[in-house]
Amino acid sequence: MGVWFNKDDYVIDLKRVTVCFLIVYMAVLVGTDQDFYSLLGVSKTSSSREIRQAFKKLALKLHPDKNPNNANAHSDFLKINRAYEVLKDEDLRKKYDKYGEKGLSDNQGGGQYESWNYYRYDFGIYDDDPEIITLDRREFDAAVNSGELWFVNFYSPGCSHCHDLAPTWREFAKEVDGLLRIGAVNCGDDRMLCRMKGVNSYPSLFIFRSGMAAVKYHGDRSKESLVSFAMQHVRSTVTELWTGNFVNSIQTAFAAGIGWLITFCSKGGDCLTSQTRLRLSGMLDGLVNVGWMDCATQDNLCKSLDITTSTTAYFPPGATLNNKEKSSILFLNSLDAKEIYLEIMHNLPDFELLSANTLEDRLAHHRWLLFFHFGKNEDSNDPELKKLKTLLKNEHIQIGRFDCSSAPDVCSTLYIFQPCLAVFKGQGTKEYEIHHGKKILYDILAFAKESVNSHVTTLGPQNFPANDKEPWLVDFFAPWCPPCRALLPELRKASKHLYGQLKFGTLDCTVHEGLCNMYNIQAYPTTVVFNQSNIHEYEGHHSAEQILEFIEDLMNPSVISLTPTTFNELVTQRKHDEVWMVDFYSPWCHPCQVLMPEWKRMARTLTGLINVGSIDCQQYHSFCAQENVRRYPEIRFFPQKSDKAYQYHSYNGWNRDAYSLRIWGLGFLPQASIDLTPQTFNEKVLQGKSHWVIDFYAPWCGPCQNFAPEFELLARMIKGKVKAGKVDCQAYAQICQKAGIRAYPTVKFYPYERAQVRTGFFLVSSPLVIFYFITYY
Repeated sequence: MGVWFNKDDYVIDLKRVTVCFLIVYMAVLVGTDQDFYSLLGVSKTSSSREIRQAFKKLALKLHPDKNPNNANAHSDFLKINRAYEVLKDEDLRKKYDKYGEKGLSDNQGGGQYESWNYYRYDFGIYDDDPEIITLDRREFDAAVNSGELWFVNFYSPGCSHCHDLAPTWREFAKEVDGLLRIGAVNCGDDRMLCRMKGVNSYPSLFIFRSGMAAVKYHGDRSKESLVSFAMQHVRSTVTELWTGNFVNSIQTAFAAGIGWLITFCSKGGDCLTSQTRLRLSGMLDGLVNVGWMDCATQDNLCKSLDITTSTTAYFPPGATLNNKEKSSILFLNSLDAKEIYLEIMHNLPDFELLSANTLEDRLAHHRWLLFFHFGKNEDSNDPELKKLKTLLKNEHIQIGRFDCSSAPDVCSTLYIFQPCLAVFKGQGTKEYEIHHGKKILYDILAFAKESVNSHVTTLGPQNFPANDKEPWLVDFFAPWCPPCRALLPELRKASKHLYGQLKFGTLDCTVHEGLCNMYNIQAYPTTVVFNQSNIHEYEGHHSAEQILEFIEDLMNPSVISLTPTTFNELVTQRKHDEVWMVDFYSPWCHPCQVLMPEWKRMARTLTGLINVGSIDCQQYHSFCAQENVRRYPEIRFFPQKSDKAYQYHSYNGWNRDAYSLRIWGLGFLPQASIDLTPQTFNEKVLQGKSHWVIDFYAPWCGPCQNFAPEFELLARMIKGKVKAGKVDCQAYAQICQKAGIRAYPTVKFYPYERAQVRTGFFLVSSPLVIFYFITYY
């Protein structure tokens, strides 16, 4: 494993990084009067919801519509709007935290804003409703796959129907609180999430539960109809108990550690309604069985239990049914489902308390979710957490707690100094991960499920991979940092794909400050790959996909790091048929930093077609000056060699993303397809004895121009098996009419067959998709 990174290409000069950071930091201090957090009156630990609420409060107060006599109102509002636009975006927030406003030079948003009415009535509709959880793209999947039932409202701030529904949705959320989770997604802020979930109209209401397809609600938008629909998806079973099933039902449940909530209906007093029973059954699903007994028909049974009037009682596992011993039975006076639910939840037993003597042995044989507390268990204040045992049963995770005040040395060894919870993965105390998210049920569920099935380890001085022979990805973070917390689930996803190739660990810099200082960690999160003496810092977006791309590029570099010597050997003296794309950059240049992941992504798509390199103009300043490089980044294409003098093409495009650069580079390659005329189309395609794939296009068509390099790529992929041709439908309209072409570009496949000609149609697709169709035809 120690050989898949090239030390000379990737090693980080930590001193240079330190100097660069200090220069940027000082520039920020000089150039900024007040930072974005101060402008909004929030701390660096604030959540997205808290930032939205703070901005809304300021927007209503400072908006120019409300301050017509203030000449500075517009400029003042632009400042807070800019701050909000940056801090609400996870990637921009990370750049700002690390580099200040200098790090945002390529993003100058926040220059436009809405009317005061928008912020008053349309902005963050459900931010102030505790029963409704506003979900964003980062937490959505984890929440709806947690195991709980979710009913989610996808809305748009400018949608009048969404505003009409809002009061009803709030009442509905209060009505079903405890039965299921009520969520909301602002499609104005999270357009990508809404598109991914197939939302194409507002409001769209969906039921989600792990393991089942989402169900869309199509009924009328009254509270009663919403409750009726939700109850269809709530798991609720109410058993009518009588002489024939009473003893067996009670004993079977008790044997499984489950108690019974029974409402006895008699002539005197009130028993729970059928609707309340169903609701309680759903709220207590998996924790307590719910039943009822009609004492008019089961008179003897009720008398044997000393029940003489309508009443409701909770029988915990092992409770004595003898009417002389009722101390263990909880009689409930309320008829309200929520009040009964809370009283029963408080009376359910707490999680098992593990001792220091047996801790290592217990953790070595099972997967555990452990709550660490110091004396009083604060987590017992949230009765909902008792659902964890049931909801994690299928994951084979046991739930327990450990009192650090009884064994402080154990917790110190684990670097646990405050109440928290952690997942232990069945290998004693060697493999564990501390939870740094929200202390609410759905977030803990998502963490536990992800953690036990991933390969991320909490690190400390005792297991930090400073001299480890195997490569490690280490995330240096602070628990108070929201972008840090958002990155952790993505690391877990990535770790599952790289098991056995790369180890993953996290280091809390608020606990291990000295270790973080040793590695010159200046901002959070900082993600670094250690491969023996080589260190590689990850600068990409917080997604598992881009982390995997970064690792793949370290394992199999797609971009060649050039020196003046290798540039001369490989580029200047390249073979006649070789072509190169080269990025001249400087490490301190922010646009260069933004380009690098796109450059690597582009290079992977051009393997075998175009050689891709980069050269560090800070390290080789004289050489770059000699090459007349006057700006960074400078992107050049070196075509096939000809008799002409030293030749290259400079990229002057506006977009520096992988797709745009790839299309630009492919456009310089010699044409691999054949331009067809009416005569050659008839002779070679219709009358010939070869398979053909034809691109029908028009010169004025923008999509045709974008697709042209992709078609040339396809022509190279199928060379020798299928011939590729192009027909200009502006010049040869008759051919295209006979071929039934109705849109440009259209790709058509003409396979050669002795008896007949069959055609396969394609609207514009990727060359890879067309290639597979042709291959398997």
